[in-house]
Amino acid sequence: MKTDTIAAIATAMTNSGIGIIRISGEEAVEVADKMIRLKSSEKKLADCKSHTIHYGFAVDGDEVIDEVMVLLMLAPKSYTREDTVEIDCHGGTLVMTRILELVIKSGARPAEPGEFTKRAFLNGRIDLAQAESVIDVINAKNDFALKASIDQLQGAISEKIGTIRSEILHEIAFIESAIDDPEHYQLESYGDHLMQIVDEISDKIADLLKNAKNGLILKEGIRTVIVGKPNSGKSSLLNTLVGKDRAIVTDIAGTTRDVIEEQIRLNGISLNVIDTAGIRNTEDIVEKIGVDKAREYVETADLVIYVVDASIPLDEDDKKIIEILKERNTIILLNKSDLTSVITEEEMKGYLNKRILSISAKHRIGIDELENTIEEMFFDGKIQMNEEVYITNARHTASLMEVQSSLKLVKQSILDGMPEDFYSIDLMNAYEELGKIIGESVEDDLVNEIFSKFCMGK
Repeated sequence: MKTDTIAAIATAMTNSGIGIIRISGEEAVEVADKMIRLKSSEKKLADCKSHTIHYGFAVDGDEVIDEVMVLLMLAPKSYTREDTVEIDCHGGTLVMTRILELVIKSGARPAEPGEFTKRAFLNGRIDLAQAESVIDVINAKNDFALKASIDQLQGAISEKIGTIRSEILHEIAFIESAIDDPEHYQLESYGDHLMQIVDEISDKIADLLKNAKNGLILKEGIRTVIVGKPNSGKSSLLNTLVGKDRAIVTDIAGTTRDVIEEQIRLNGISLNVIDTAGIRNTEDIVEKIGVDKAREYVETADLVIYVVDASIPLDEDDKKIIEILKERNTIILLNKSDLTSVITEEEMKGYLNKRILSISAKHRIGIDELENTIEEMFFDGKIQMNEEVYITNARHTASLMEVQSSLKLVKQSILDGMPEDFYSIDLMNAYEELGKIIGESVEDDLVNEIFSKFCMGK
């Protein structure tokens, strides 16, 4: 681990009321004292108590760069568990850059992405799951993602993982002790006891995995693709959901040539909505590219909203769309319900047996029912901030699935009457896989990859 002193701008690089430059490391106070002149000019930060704030100026020699407030936090009671100084200055991009340059000139070096949080992890203040939740808090797109991230930051996942690891380690230790000292530790009928323990642990892992899909959707949003023939009302629906004119709406079929992406909030969760080009046979090269893209987006969508112009009969283009959607998670919207409908729900179900709603995107008729249907499809109709722990990280999900596989091997070894040392091999694999989640058994390359996704000042 690097122990030199690092510095970075910790606020957004845009003009604002306040900017913060963060310094952390063994020489953080010494570095700050070289370029900060406190109001009491004879006083230095090195003479001040920890967790105090001081008024002064950032200076380059005799030149005053800015009026500042300086927060002093000495190790180990800081974010990184190192001596930390935060300089609060005016939030102009130029003044923040000048002060950072002064800090580096005084002996610090520029921080790498996520290096402050990485040091908090390496110094044992937080584990890896908590460290990852920091960036999730910053990137939270809705209330549920924020709550899940805060719960993880406070150790909700770490506590559960730690408890399960302790249970597994206890059994590994017992097996190893019994093998080494059979006179004092008996393995007779141990397989039945271990089977019960493994079943209980498997149930706990299954509970975490059960919420993993919903957790990822809460965090990232539902990837929603709007499809339909040209002029069926897809763009009108997007504009209604977004609440503004995001897509061009005309009576000319084929207006949307490319995909349009927009993120909206729906009852506290996020929808990443993609309005695609109308799907039909066309000789227009540009429109054809848009149609091909629409097909590609459907393949990776969590939800497809199929908009049908209910005022005209279905045709061959509709039947081609229907064929694409048979295996997809789909809601069918019979649009233009304010006009005379020639397509009934019964007729539509004969072609594609999915959830069907009658709406008018133009007049916002049926939109509330659409929102409720989406909520029901993904969250059993009751999205609520409960005390469940949600797995929102794909890396954590992958590790938990590996744990389940290892536990199944343990059970199979018990059923096959294998020697007890076979049990400990797979139990140890499960133990180490859980350790990857909280960072107790993880390679440096993975740690570096995780923190490379952070911003510079965090």
